[in-house]
Amino acid sequence: MGKPKSQKKPRKGGVDFKKIKRKIGRKLPPPKNATNTEIKSKAIVLPEQSITAEKAGLAVSKKGLTLKELLQHTSHHNNKVRKGALLGIKDILLKHPAELRLNKIAVIEKLRELISDDDKLVRETLYQLFKTVIFPGCVKDNQGPLVSLMMAYIFDAMTNLALDVRLMAFKILDLVVQFYPSSFALYAEKILPKYEDIMRKKHFLEDKSKLKSILAGLIRCLSLLPSNERNHSAVKNPGCHLFFHQLCFRLNTKSRLAFYRILRQMACFMLMSPRMPKNLLIRISDITKQLKDLLSILVGCFHDFMPSLHSTTQLDVQSCDCLQFILQSVDFIIGFLVSGICRSEPDPHILLPFQKPGAITYDQSLSPMMLKKLWNVFPLNLVHHLSGKEEDRIFMLDTVITKIYLQSSKCSYSPSALLDKFLEFIESSTAFTEVFRNSSPESPMKLACLSVIEEMLAPERNLDANDPTLLDYQITWMHYLPSLLILLDNKSPLCSEAVLRLQLHVGQVAPVNSIFSQEFDTMQYSFRSVCYGPFVRLGADIQELAVCCLYYFSFMDAQLLQSLVSCCLCDDIEPSMILRILEVLQSAFRAGHIQVADYTSFHVTLLSRFQVYPEKTESAIKYNGKSNPKAFKSVTSSICSCLSQIGDDYLVFQLLENIIIDQICGEMPMENKCGFLRMLVTLDSRPTRLSDQSIVKLSLALARYLIDVVSTFKEDDQESTPVTRAKRRSYYLLPSFHLFYGSKKLSSLVLNTMGSWISEPSSSLGSRHTHLTADRSITICAIGSVLFHMNKDVKIRQILLSCKIESETMLQNLLNLLV
Repeated sequence: MGKPKSQKKPRKGGVDFKKIKRKIGRKLPPPKNATNTEIKSKAIVLPEQSITAEKAGLAVSKKGLTLKELLQHTSHHNNKVRKGALLGIKDILLKHPAELRLNKIAVIEKLRELISDDDKLVRETLYQLFKTVIFPGCVKDNQGPLVSLMMAYIFDAMTNLALDVRLMAFKILDLVVQFYPSSFALYAEKILPKYEDIMRKKHFLEDKSKLKSILAGLIRCLSLLPSNERNHSAVKNPGCHLFFHQLCFRLNTKSRLAFYRILRQMACFMLMSPRMPKNLLIRISDITKQLKDLLSILVGCFHDFMPSLHSTTQLDVQSCDCLQFILQSVDFIIGFLVSGICRSEPDPHILLPFQKPGAITYDQSLSPMMLKKLWNVFPLNLVHHLSGKEEDRIFMLDTVITKIYLQSSKCSYSPSALLDKFLEFIESSTAFTEVFRNSSPESPMKLACLSVIEEMLAPERNLDANDPTLLDYQITWMHYLPSLLILLDNKSPLCSEAVLRLQLHVGQVAPVNSIFSQEFDTMQYSFRSVCYGPFVRLGADIQELAVCCLYYFSFMDAQLLQSLVSCCLCDDIEPSMILRILEVLQSAFRAGHIQVADYTSFHVTLLSRFQVYPEKTESAIKYNGKSNPKAFKSVTSSICSCLSQIGDDYLVFQLLENIIIDQICGEMPMENKCGFLRMLVTLDSRPTRLSDQSIVKLSLALARYLIDVVSTFKEDDQESTPVTRAKRRSYYLLPSFHLFYGSKKLSSLVLNTMGSWISEPSSSLGSRHTHLTADRSITICAIGSVLFHMNKDVKIRQILLSCKIESETMLQNLLNLLV
């Protein structure tokens, strides 16, 4: 037996604590008296935590920022962030133009603060943003609030200590004046002193690019000054008219032409300069003194350039450009001062080299010392040898100085000294005609030449009407104008407008039966073979000039009228211009410039060849969805009005009866046939003037036309509303009903024709209705629809009752089909 296990005897006495054995690595349970420190919470959803969801549907930049966020970033301390914000704003406004219209005030209020930014890249980015996006997008809006928001910050930036900041302020001011010309009139008193202050800085002579930028903005502002000399040359000035004749008397023909080249050389700058709205006037008394101060600064700046020009061996292009801009600014200021608006007392102690003592001076607002300074440097003679381009630049500067003197020639100066210098300058210039022919059609030189020709071609301004050489030049210029207009095409609308204005001017002022009038009439021969030419691609204002020229032809050739018809039939021309052409031709006909046969032929051809593209047709899709039924209705109404006003109604009807009947009986679209029916109704009377032969021919064509109308505008047509469908059907049916009112015989023949088609359908409907003859039921339904609509008209119902036999025969034929 094994040894029994010993049993442990329980320990006597009490137990202080029970020892618990723990396994290694197991977490101890919390004590029973432990405090529960656990915190339970729920997620709180704030609006700021759902940014992505809120941006859905909003305009954002490439980096996903909205316009509001980008505007906030423009105030960031980091210049790179500010520049990035401007680029992001540009991105949003280009992709979403509506954002600018909705937030333009907020955008400008925030961006204007960056005009004085201390970082160059930020300022340049801001300038491009204003130039390419913001100002072009707001140009059609109310200008007052936008300009007022900008100007205070611009003026503040002009007083910044940093020169670059001031220059940027002037550049942005130039943008404001460019897009909102009226702003100069509102702030001229503050703008001119700012230019005066910046022009006093002599450091511009070292950095001419900065001076050129300032002068470009100054020229834009000064071009808006009111002046009597802005649209016409100084030759119109009565005070200097005798002066010009004295000068031209001492010139031969070639030099005389060169003189006019000088006089109008700078006309292109005036043609291209913006105009101030007529309803905004500058307070003249407030800016006159400022302009005088600015004028003296400009002349002083011009003289500061002279030493550098004589010391250099090669002419500096930027220096020449700056001098050109300075002289143009002087020209604009003098044009304002001599316009008769302001006056001042002259200085009796200062006389010009060409002014006699005791001479009365009328240009009293000009400083004689200023004129003397310019006179002393004219003409500009440099010591070093000049190349061809450099000579042209110097010649342009002398030209502007010459123009300044010619513009200020109201003074009763003794012109001997002045004439001598002019003669020396004019004799060395090239012949005007060569310049006119050889210059590029789209160049500013061509514009200047056209402006000169306008002065030379005006008969009342002829220098010598008996000079055959000058007359040959004038005829040569006129012959060149039509070919120049065709050569320009639509490449340079400004030049095209100048040519047409010149032609219109010649037509208006040329005396009847004069050589100018005869040469003007021959201009039309160059356009006879031109169809769909540049006319249809030019702007509406230029087209208006071309159409106005038509009236002044003493006779209008038939081939020119054919060319006009081709223009009217072009799909690119606006309907309003077609109506304008008809209006001018009517005025020309009343004046006896067009023969009756050619006049009526023009209208008949236009009405017969006009293509109407209704909506939802293949032809309309081909021409970019262009639908012109309304335009054709307007043209038809205008043509009918013109023909009704030719003269005696009976004679006009006899002249056009056979032509209109032949057109209606021929194969042409329903719309054009309706136009001729309306023309016939306009010329006809009650009872009708139609001959029996015309009534017989017209009856068959009318029956076909009525079936065509009711087949086109069906009652079950789902593409238009019943009201629209009824109006269109009524427009096409009414001309036929009016003819029925005037001729019972015509109504009877039409009913007999349709009745015969019910009993014996044949090919009488013609090739356009083969689908009707193929199915007899379609033909019968169409005839029944015609009778239904005829019966709805009260007067036609009376005619049907009077044609009892024809109506009963037609009804009997219909009943026979049901048996």
